[in-house]
Amino acid sequence: MICTDLAQPMAVRRTVSFCQAVYDGQWTVEGVTAKRCASVAEAATLAETELVPVLVDPDCACREALRPAAVIDGILAKRNTGTTIRDAPLVIALGPGFTAGVDCHCVIETKRGHTLGRCIWQGSAIPNTGIPGDVGDYTVERLLKTPKAGQFHALAQIGDLVEAGQTVALVDDAPVEAQIGGYLRGLLQDGLTVPEGLKAGDVDARCQRDHCFTISDKSMAIAGGCLETLLSRGLTPGQTVL
Repeated sequence: MICTDLAQPMAVRRTVSFCQAVYDGQWTVEGVTAKRCASVAEAATLAETELVPVLVDPDCACREALRPAAVIDGILAKRNTGTTIRDAPLVIALGPGFTAGVDCHCVIETKRGHTLGRCIWQGSAIPNTGIPGDVGDYTVERLLKTPKAGQFHALAQIGDLVEAGQTVALVDDAPVEAQIGGYLRGLLQDGLTVPEGLKAGDVDARCQRDHCFTISDKSMAIAGGCLETLLSRGLTPGQTVL
């Protein structure tokens, strides 16, 4: 497997994302280590080891050289940003904005609920509602949003216990405040230039600190759907998944 990402990833749950390797050079999530690569050739070589290569390649230009057996669009933009069913022999897309059989072969349901992680071979995922999933009996209240455009400055760290009303970050001089108390499960990378209204963090009211550093039930279900799709099409170890 080879991962591609932006030059400045905007992931909030950075402690459980391989995108952190872009910033730190190397990052380990639950015993699996990802490493940033400087070239497609380096990524291809590293893919033959136990490490996960991460390439800064927002347009996925490496696809032409790698000719992957499968492509997984995990952008989670709630819309298709350019993926086509011709990108690989097997194209998997996550969440709303895609139609299986039209712009991908299979869609994985990403909405929390009974169908989370299901493989959809015809049709689309549940449309985006604009309301985040319920975690610890909170939805929109658990999110942190940037109050304006500017430079993001973190004042707290993922894993910190915060209180409702606490300023956990600044955008320039404007405070980013927690709406509820709990553990800070996610927070943008310090120093990023951000637009107004961007998701900047996530507070978990369940008050179990280890949740900040382990993959969520939702992510595990989605990953399971991807794995089911790959295996159902006969992909084997050694084949490239991008």
